[in-house]
Formats: sequence, structure tokens, C-alpha cells
Amino acid sequence: MSVMPKKKATAKRASKSPASLLLFADTHKSADQLYVGGFNVPDAFLSFKKGRKWYALLNQLEYARALKESRFDEVLQLEAWLEQTREKFQRAKVGYAELVATIASVFEIGSFKVPADFPSALAFKLVELGVEIDVCDGSIFPSREIKTEDELAMIREGNRCSAKGIRAAEKAIRRSVVKQGKLYLDEKLLTSERLRSIIEVACLEAGSLSMDTIAAGGDQACDPHCAGHGPLRANELIIVDVFPRVSKTGYYGDMTRTFLKGKASEAQKGIVDAVFKAQQGAIKKVKTGVNGKDVHGFVLDTFSSLGYETRRTDSGAEGFIHGTGHGLGLEVHEAPRVSIVSNKLRRNAVVTIEPGLYYPGVGGCRIEDVVAVRDDGAEMLSNCHYRWQLR
Repeated sequence: MSVMPKKKATAKRASKSPASLLLFADTHKSADQLYVGGFNVPDAFLSFKKGRKWYALLNQLEYARALKESRFDEVLQLEAWLEQTREKFQRAKVGYAELVATIASVFEIGSFKVPADFPSALAFKLVELGVEIDVCDGSIFPSREIKTEDELAMIREGNRCSAKGIRAAEKAIRRSVVKQGKLYLDEKLLTSERLRSIIEVACLEAGSLSMDTIAAGGDQACDPHCAGHGPLRANELIIVDVFPRVSKTGYYGDMTRTFLKGKASEAQKGIVDAVFKAQQGAIKKVKTGVNGKDVHGFVLDTFSSLGYETRRTDSGAEGFIHGTGHGLGLEVHEAPRVSIVSNKLRRNAVVTIEPGLYYPGVGGCRIEDVVAVRDDGAEMLSNCHYRWQLR
């Protein structure tokens, strides 16, 4: 869709060349900006495409580093372009809207295409200056769904970091002792918060940053995105979900394992066995051309055949209450999805496979691995054992 008035947009379209891509974001918030430039910049900056070349406007703080480290075809000096913009508009105070208008004039760009998360204030200022802005319907870089071999290696590294965090959690739970039903590590209460810190330190030491880590036990784990809080207890299932971002590359890992310290009940053994069976079977279903909806359907059928139904009650839902998986790369959740939505998996896409079962009173279990879609099946990009009962 366009944020320009319809008459203006219609009048120009017939004779115009395709819109040039325009980004204004920092690389921490925008995976698209990091995808284009390939290096980290903590402050928002402009980048745009003209023909086959990508340009970036960076200030003197980042300019020299960009010349050495970035993938941009050309790096422009922000200060010089601001001076040119002041001359064009005949005033001392100019902003990014005037800067983009100057770029459009100098590079003879008729219109810009921007992502859906482009700053609205900047977009409206550009419209006021007569710069046409088209908002992209969907991903501005659909190519991000298909990973190169280098990207696959970076995601493997992310999952190596995930495994470091999960193994640190396992070690802490295994070493803990039970006192009055609660877990204690080195004479101190083992809480979700403390276990999360142990996980995040391990990821940091491995070269990644783990945010929003999940370490949830008992009924807390029945809310799949509950991070967990308070004491961890014996004989309860503990979900550990670790999705760190590698500091050097920006690519994510994402793995989940479920643990229990003590003695599992038959009901707990049943849901763990069912989740493992569904997860391993779903991985075997993944290959080029397979519909992600069918992989998700396999998980649903597996749970149903084993007697695990999904129910919705006044207090929430229980059973299998989320999709089977999602894409992974520069974002922890990106295309494609493995869910109720029809979506054929393409060669070299990367997806998680993470079925789970959640029943308050019994607990929650989720098991997650990351795979690359290949013509002959799924290639594992994560590696960590599945032993869950810890003595």
C-alpha cells in the first residue's frame, strides 16, 4: 500500500522505474538492516538501494569501521550529505526527511519502498516533502527465508551456544539436593531466576547473549512463554528454553529441553514420551517441498493417537497449544512457519521443531531442535541429548 495520495501515486506509476528500497533503523532492532550491511550499528541510520548497489549514510563515528567491516557497496559520509541538504533547503536545521529528499533528488529516485516497521513520523514528513513512500506488504527481503551455507554455519554456532546454556542448566539441576521438596544448589535455594542466570552466563561465555530465557517448573511451564519465577521443586518438570543471539554475527540459536529432578510420575513420563515421539517423527517429515501444515498435522495426529487432546477452558487451554515450529536466523521468529498455515518448505530454509504438551497438575514438556530443510530430509543444526530424569 502507499501512504501517498492515490491520484499522485497513480499518475506517476506508469512511467516510473521500480521503487528503491529504503531502511532507517539500527541493527539491534532491525534484522533487515543487519542482513544488508552485515555489521552492527547501535544507532539508527539510513541505507538505500539504487539499481544493484546498496548505500549507507553513516556518521564519522561509524564511517571508517563501515568501510572495513560492512557489506555496503558504498558508504556515504553523513556530515557531508547533511551540509548538502542544508544548502538544498536553505536552512541550518534539517533532519532525516530532508536528507532522504536530497538523496532522492541527487540519485534520481522516484519513490522508495520501506518495510512495515519503518518509522511513521519519518514517513509522513517525507510525504509532506513530496517524496513517495510505498509500504511493503510482507517481508521486504523474502530472500532471508533461504539461508546460505555460511548462514547455516552461523545458526549452528547459535545452537552450540544454546547447548552450552542447556547443559549448564542440566548440571545445576543434577547437582542440586532436595530439601523439603525444593531444590538447593550449594546450600542456596535454586530458583528459576538463579537457574536463568546460570544459563545466561554460560551463553555469554560461549560468545552469545541470551535474553528472555525460559526456566520454568511445575504449572508455570504450562504457560509456554512464562520465564519462570520462584523456587524450583523436586519431582516437577522443568522446561529450559534457550535462544541466544551470537554476538559476532547476530544469528540465533534456539533449543528446548525438559528436565526433572527426582522421581517422575506415570503421567509425567507419558507426556515426555509423547512429545519426544512427536518431535522425532516430525523432524523425519521435513524436506524440500513438504507443507509445514502437514508436519504440524503429523504432530496433532500423534498426540491424538496417544490420547492427548487439546482443550480450551475458562482458565485457558491445555494440551498442544502452539505451532510446531518457526523460522530462525537473524530473528528468533521469522519465516517460514510450521503450523496450521499452509506453507511449503523451501530448500535451505531453517525451522525449529518444538511440539509440547501442557497439563496443569502434571506439568509441561517441550522439546525443540533446529533443522535445515534439504532435498533428502532434515539436517540437524542443533545437538544436545534428551535425557531428562536427573538423579
